[in-house]
Amino acid sequence: MPAPDRMIAFFLAALVIIAVPGPSVLFVIGRVLSHGRATALASVLGNAAGCVVVLVMVALGLGTIVQSSQVAFTALKVAGAAYLVWLGVQAIRHRNALDPEAIGRVDVGPISPWAAGRQGALVGLTNPKVYVMFAALLPQFVAPAAGSPQLQMLVLGAVMIVVGICSDGVWALATAQLRGLLTRTPRRSRAVVGTGGVLMIGLGGWLAVSRS
Repeated sequence: MPAPDRMIAFFLAALVIIAVPGPSVLFVIGRVLSHGRATALASVLGNAAGCVVVLVMVALGLGTIVQSSQVAFTALKVAGAAYLVWLGVQAIRHRNALDPEAIGRVDVGPISPWAAGRQGALVGLTNPKVYVMFAALLPQFVAPAAGSPQLQMLVLGAVMIVVGICSDGVWALATAQLRGLLTRTPRRSRAVVGTGGVLMIGLGGWLAVSRS
């Protein structure tokens, strides 16, 4: 286990990094606007599950490969960006999902929690910034004399993931309150769902052209 002073320092660092709105916040807001609070919260948990897998791989050494290999980094970046764009396009295609006349249709409706969780997990797994962040940040707080470096990285990463779940959950709940005010009419509903889709497409495009 890392020393208490290192744990406190890491917690503060993680809080600062995660609390600042970034790609994960935009993803959550887009999910709320497009599909609602339940789907967004399931996506948050799924994304966290994907980050757990990334954390284990980083602790085993894969994070160093991604950090040092431009090919691996670019492949993950393109895959993640393409998937986000696809999710955004699907949201725009089904922007009538909240209309009273469309709710009863079989091909339109809210995403199941399991499906939303799987989608969120894939987003977490294909986000190269998660690999780089874990690989760059976690070793800075590992104390060789405190035991297994891999175990310390797992503990530190788990703390970071929990902080991320709390932060993204707060954003999801806050956005859901605003969404309720904006979806009282079919026209507003279509606009809100479409906006969520555009946000995800924009996020995918930003990730695709980002160099870091």
